[in-house]
Formats: sequence, C-alpha cells, structure tokens
Amino acid sequence: YSILYTRRIEERLSLRPPPSPTQPCSSARFLPAGDDAMSSEPEKAPPAPEAGVPAATVSNKQRKRDARKAEKAAKYAQAHAQQKPAAEDPSPEHEKQKQQQPAAAEDDPSAANYGDVLPGEILPAAVPDGPWAEIGHLDTAAAGRSVLVRATAQAVYRGSKTKNVAFLKLRQGMSTVQCVLAGSAQMALFALSLPKESIVVVEGAVALLDEPLSYTTVQEVEIKVRKLYCISRADPKLPISVEDAGRSSAEFAKAEAKGVPLPRVGQDTRLDYRVIDVRTPTGQAIFRIQHQVENKFREHLSSKDFIGIHTPKLISGSSEGGAAVFKLEYKNGKSACLAQSPQLHKQMAICGGFRRVFEVGPVFRAEDSNTHRHLCEFVGLDAEMEIMRHYFEVCDIVDGLFVEIFRHLNENCKRELEAINRQYPFEPLKYLESTLRLSYEEGIQMLKEAGTEIEPMGDLNTEAEKKLGQLVREKYGEVSKLLCLCSFHHFVSFNSPLLLVIFVGMTLSFSFSIDILWRHAPSTPCLAMKTQRTATLLMSSFEARK
Repeated sequence: YSILYTRRIEERLSLRPPPSPTQPCSSARFLPAGDDAMSSEPEKAPPAPEAGVPAATVSNKQRKRDARKAEKAAKYAQAHAQQKPAAEDPSPEHEKQKQQQPAAAEDDPSAANYGDVLPGEILPAAVPDGPWAEIGHLDTAAAGRSVLVRATAQAVYRGSKTKNVAFLKLRQGMSTVQCVLAGSAQMALFALSLPKESIVVVEGAVALLDEPLSYTTVQEVEIKVRKLYCISRADPKLPISVEDAGRSSAEFAKAEAKGVPLPRVGQDTRLDYRVIDVRTPTGQAIFRIQHQVENKFREHLSSKDFIGIHTPKLISGSSEGGAAVFKLEYKNGKSACLAQSPQLHKQMAICGGFRRVFEVGPVFRAEDSNTHRHLCEFVGLDAEMEIMRHYFEVCDIVDGLFVEIFRHLNENCKRELEAINRQYPFEPLKYLESTLRLSYEEGIQMLKEAGTEIEPMGDLNTEAEKKLGQLVREKYGEVSKLLCLCSFHHFVSFNSPLLLVIFVGMTLSFSFSIDILWRHAPSTPCLAMKTQRTATLLMSSFEARK
C-alpha cells in the first residue's frame, strides 16, 4: 500500500513520468529525481531478503534501508565514472598547452620534472612541500640549500655548449636571479618554449658563482634547476616588453649611435598596458617609495601625538573654492562634489577636541594637469594642529617631518632610488638638518637685488620660485660648483601677503602662512613639494602634496 501511495504522489507532483504497467517496482525507483538523474548506471533491484524470510514479510523500514543502499551505490558509480585520467578526456585548455610544449620522449628520465600545470591544478604533485624562497633574500649564506621559487620568466636562452642546457632569468618584483637547467634535451626544449613573462615554479639548489653577474640583482649565486613547471603561459606576442619599457635615455642614445634604434614606449602605450609597465624596476620602485613615505608620515606624526582620521570625499559643496571642483549628480536632484581637501573636516576635528589630527587620502581637483604640480587626482598628506604660542610650531613639525622622511628614504630605499636613477638620472637630494627659513620680505628683496621685479603684494610665479631657489643655493649652499648646479635645497618662506581681514577690526598686511619649496638648477627637471598652512584663531593646518 505504501509503495502504491508513494507512486501516486510522485505522479501527481510530476516528479517523474508514470511507469509502464510492466515496469518493475524496485525500491530504487523511489530515489529523488535529482539523484536518480545523476546516476549513469542502470537501475538495480534491491538485495534479496535474507534466506528463510518470505518477500511478502519485508517491512517498510527494510525497503527504505534498501533504497538508501541503492542510492549510495548509484552515487559511487557516478563518482567513479568521473574519475578518469586527464589524458583520456582532455579539456581544450590542456590540448592547447600540449601543443605549445615539446613532447617528452618515453625514455626521458626527466619527464616528471617539467611540464605545464593542468587546468584546475595549483601545483603538480611532484612539487615538494616546503617554504617558498624570496629571490631578494638569496645570498652566499644560502649556498647548497634546496629552494622552491615561484617567479616570472623574464628571459630564457639556450646554453652555448650543449643542447641540454638552458638558462632562465627569473624575476620577483625588483629582484632577479639566474637559473641553470642542465637536464635532458627535452627538458631544455620545454624551458626554451616558455614565452617571456610566463609564471613558473622552480625547484633547485643554490650554488655559488665563480664571478659575479652584472645583469641580475642576485649576483653571487644562481639556482641549479631540478624541476621546472609552468603555472601560466604568457602570450608570446605581448604589446610591449618590460625591457623596452625600462630603457634609459642613455641606452637609446647608444643604440642610435650604432645605427640600431630601439623601440620606444610612449606614455599612451604605457597607460594602455599599465599592467606590464609597472613590472619595470622603475615602476616597482615608485610604488615602494610611495609606501615608505606614507608609512613614515604616519609614524612620525603619531610620535608627535597626532591621531589619524578619515574624512568624507563626497560632500555637498566645494572645500577650497569652487573653481577647481568636480561636481556630480546626487540623489533626489541634488548635486555633490568630490572633496578638494579635508580642510573643513580637519578643523571640525580640532574644534571637537582632537588637538592634532592627520589623514592620508585621495584628493580631487578639476585642474588642467599641464604640469606635474597640478593633478586631477593625487594622494594628500594632510594634518591639522592647535597653535599654542606661535605659528612657527607648525614649521617645526613640518621641518622635522620632511627631514625624517628624507633620512628614511636614503637609508631604506637605496635600491629603489638606484633603479629610478638608472632610467631617469637625477642628482641625490641634498637637505639641511635644520631648514633655512626666509621671510617673504627677505625673499622679495633677494629677487630685486638680482634684477627680478616682483609685485610686493603678489604671489611668486614659477619662474620667480626657480630664481629664488637658485639665489638661496648660491648664498646659503655649498661652495662647490657642482653642488651649486645640481643639488637640491629646501627652505621655508613665511609671512606671505594677506589680502583679506582675518579678524574683525584687525587688518594685517601679511598672513600667517608658509611655503616649503625645493628648487635647483633650471636646466634640469624640478622636484617641487608645496606645503601650505592657513592660521585661524584656534588652529592651523598644513597640507603636503605627494
């Protein structure tokens, strides 16, 4: 009765078509439709009742138990049918990889030590367990040690003596190392088939070199490759190469002198393929230096009792005048603006009881971006503090901050600075431990004595700033001619003209504001950082653009 009742319910719910009159009513027929559809095996009758027990006396519990056993058997058969070797039923991705790599000979003793990782795999089973090694940490102390490295194949080239030797130049970030593969001829052919910028895994031993290498950052050791697997093959025809994107002007000049011009990567092409462009040593170095500047900014201000805050970037109105602001539509027909500065919210924090605050965050300004000093979007380093006695307290904070950042970069970013200098040569930054401070009147007087006319109540233009920097360098800098021409100096200019009334009934001819300027010889590129501060009755702020 229960069997007929269950079948009638299934037919009414249309879970399965009604059985034919001659179809046997085995307990496997009562599996759920989804599980039954998964099974590729023919339906089987449940096990026969134990000997001596008539079939008519089998209870409903026994039938349900038999049905569960049949269901498990069907699922096991389904799983077993799907567990076939990849070579029997290869995917299109696997077929493509097989076509790209040379076939391993059946008698190749190294056949298990190289190859492409199959789709769906992370690593082959042949890769040993163990910690991953960082290329930048390999040195003479690691000689003889077995290492496991995941890196980018920057270059692959054949050995000059035998056909079973290949060389690889692997890259991790800014670090590169040479790898030597001396296995079978098929293994060497596999290595040579790898396109540049492919991701590979190498297992091998660190070995000392007789002579230091000049074309890798790891110069005293190399890796003797035992196993080589390709995790991801790069497109053999990339739009740009890391080598071309990282060339210096000196390399181009040398190649042109020999009559062999090199391909140049323009700015538009770099931006179109930014994911490749940032792989250059310069691209890697810029982001690392930026990271160090931000960390030191936070660390130094935190040591001076500043508190980090986060302010809104979508606000109802402009925060620094309405001329250079990005406006957008908000909800319910209202408009909004992208924050040009966290100025208002910093001041609110000070009035709210936070004596010193800072923020590292995005800044948006609708400027033409014609110079490196005017950008539509940049990362702002902002701070706000109370003034206790004199606004020179702000000068002390800013002075100490920049000197600390410069010292930190010189000590901890030597490799990054050298990488940038190779592609874009520059003179090392020279700075004073105690920043020179000039009043606005003193700066104007120096310009006048040098024959540069400046409006006494006007602002300094770019040319005047360059000229003033040159005069400061000549008057206060080193006597050496080379340093005078190429070195950087920074100084503080304060007491800028004030064209408004700050306090009711109190008119001042000069404002409580400062500019921090870096200037050097006009014939070379200019590095400029401008720090502005506006003083009010209870608070002051300064802003540094990175």
